[in-house]
Amino acid sequence: MAVAIRVYREGNGARLVPTGTFDLGHTMAATRLLPDVKARLHGCVSVDVDLAELEQIDGTGAALLAQLLDRLDADGLQIRVTEGPNPEAARLLALSRQRGRHLPIRKVAMQNLMARIGKLAMDMPQKATEAFDFTGRCAAALPRAAATPRSLDWASMPRLVQEVGADALPVTSAANLLVGVIIGFLGISQLEPFGALSKVPALVVVAHFRELGPLVTAIVVAGRSGAGLASELATMKVSEEIDAFRTLGFDPVRWLVVPRCFALIVTLPLLTWIGDLLALLGGMFATTTLTSMSPRTYLALTANNVTVTHLFVSLTKPPFLALAIGLVACGHGLATRGGAAAVGRRTTTAVVQSIFAVILISAVFTFFFALIGV
Repeated sequence: MAVAIRVYREGNGARLVPTGTFDLGHTMAATRLLPDVKARLHGCVSVDVDLAELEQIDGTGAALLAQLLDRLDADGLQIRVTEGPNPEAARLLALSRQRGRHLPIRKVAMQNLMARIGKLAMDMPQKATEAFDFTGRCAAALPRAAATPRSLDWASMPRLVQEVGADALPVTSAANLLVGVIIGFLGISQLEPFGALSKVPALVVVAHFRELGPLVTAIVVAGRSGAGLASELATMKVSEEIDAFRTLGFDPVRWLVVPRCFALIVTLPLLTWIGDLLALLGGMFATTTLTSMSPRTYLALTANNVTVTHLFVSLTKPPFLALAIGLVACGHGLATRGGAAAVGRRTTTAVVQSIFAVILISAVFTFFFALIGV
């Protein structure tokens, strides 16, 4: 007979009638019934379990029914089991529920917002200490690297520049081009009603050169190249390659971290400059497509608004953003503990924190430039 659990609602109560064969061979079929049964009992206060129509039950079937009754009991329902002509089924069910109560239950309680904030506040001093310690070790490694250039893995620089810079060029270029198109569309929709269509090129230049160009490029690089650097060093750490470097007398910070940060500092400004040019093309495409402005007019207005100040702001941010990405990614990679799962967790954390660091540094620069009137 097929496995089934009939539910008869009687006011605020219900009668639960399992029928058929509840054994190991019907585990999957019985398991699929439990969510529907629990949903149909919503709003009930008490449940009577009638075992009279059970044809056969073993320990597995009893454990499934006990699991359902324990969930109902946890929801506050009053459970009463009627064995009828089937005392063996009632005995197995009671035994399964009793064993379940004595099993160690791992409770994964959702912390409330204040508890999470408190835990974060408690962990911040330690995390800040670790971050400053790693930054200090990287700063101390620079003069030593300058004194002994052979202590750096210069042979890996072409590969790092290729992976961090050249391979990231398509995605950063596409992102900046689309951002330029978006700024152009927004400028047209907001400025054309006021007859200020000639200000759209200025809007694209100011918005992208001063803010969005370095920020968008750095975020894309943090998500792509930062994740790659973090996972690479994390894998080397869990496979004990970092320990092998120390055994051979190599400083991992000088040998691994400094070249990667240097590659980012070199490539991120180049990616930003290329992205700025593509953003101007995107703004021109949007403006010349939706309005009567000609490409020549757009380029002339753009050239008038590209000032030394905007170029200075655009070229100042990327090296600092690149350094932040490199330090965060490499720091999390070297701090990895555990196995493959730890690599994934550290990589995810590195990406999130590097993106946050990029946004924070960009905001600080914006505030500073506004403060000094640049």
